[in-house]
Amino acid sequence: MGVGATDGFPSDSPPNSSAMPSRILVIEDDPNVVELARLYLVNDGHQVLTASDGIEGLRLALDEAPDLIVLDLMLPKLDGMSVCRRVREESEVPIVMLTARVEEEDTLSGLETGADDYITKPFSPRELAARVRAVLRRTARDALDRGHTQMQAGCVRADVRKRTAWVDGPPLT
Repeated sequence: MGVGATDGFPSDSPPNSSAMPSRILVIEDDPNVVELARLYLVNDGHQVLTASDGIEGLRLALDEAPDLIVLDLMLPKLDGMSVCRRVREESEVPIVMLTARVEEEDTLSGLETGADDYITKPFSPRELAARVRAVLRRTARDALDRGHTQMQAGCVRADVRKRTAWVDGPPLT
């Protein structure tokens, strides 16, 4: 897939097809890694955007507002650490670093720069998909904890945290 490409769902039913698909941005310059990650993420029910350099990746991250970014550190035009810093100035989007840098200092630096997880290459695409799911779950829970839990539309009111709804009176059972 080319820079900025978008993929839909695979023909078979993805595992989280009942939920709204997450948009994942993969910023990686190795086309083989991009294709492998894309295949597993699409199979997991996500929509995937891709960029092959740091500048295009940063542009997509800021313009397209993905739900999660998979980010390589060693990118042409703008390195992954710089992309991460710039994204963090504008957004709290979860970032999973996927890189060949395996030293503890690299991992610590990536996490301190703002990454939510750090995976080293070579990697298992199944593990990548599982970590993406885990980070999305964690950030959705955090957003719910910080956000409004009660909503109302006309005579219908719901409390998401308590999993309760009312229609002009006592809670529905």
